[in-house]
Amino acid sequence: MLRGEVRVVRAPAGRQYKVHTEGPGGTLGEVSFFAGGRYPATAVAVESTICLWLDRTTLARAFAADPELALRWLGALASRVRALVERLDQQTSRTVEQRLAALVLERHRAARGQPFAIGATQSEVAEDVGTVREVLVRTLRRFVTAGLLERTRRGVYRVRDAKALGHIAST
Repeated sequence: MLRGEVRVVRAPAGRQYKVHTEGPGGTLGEVSFFAGGRYPATAVAVESTICLWLDRTTLARAFAADPELALRWLGALASRVRALVERLDQQTSRTVEQRLAALVLERHRAARGQPFAIGATQSEVAEDVGTVREVLVRTLRRFVTAGLLERTRRGVYRVRDAKALGHIAST
C-alpha cells in the first residue's frame, strides 16, 4: 500500500471479525498470490487508499535483483503470522471483558489521559475484540456503571479507574 488504511476481515457464518489492519508500506493478498486459490479474507478501505499491484513475474524479478527484499517481505509475513497467533491465543483464552479492558487501556495510553474514541464504530470495536456489537455495548455499559469509564460524548470515553481496568485485563 502506498497510502491509506485497510482493515482485513472475515465473516464466516455472518459474524465478521478483524484479521489485521494494513497501512502505508503494508501488503495484501499474499496467500492467493503465492499459494493460489481464493482470497481467505476481505480487504475494506477505512480511508482513501492507493495500492500498487504487482504480478508474479515482476515480484520474482525484484526478488532476484535484491534478495534482501525477499527476506524483508518474509520477515513482514512472519510478523503478521506471529500477531495472528497471539490474537488467536487472546480470543480463546481471555473473556470479552478482559479483551475490551486491554483495548480501552491501550487507547487510553495512546490518548495520554485525554478523552478517546475506542474505535470508529461499535461494530468495528466488536470486530477488534472478537465479539458482537450487542455484547460490546453491554460490557461498555458495565464499565461505565462500575465507574471504570466515563462517557464524555457519543463514542468518546475517559478512563476513571485505570488500575481496576488493568486488573480486569490481566486476570
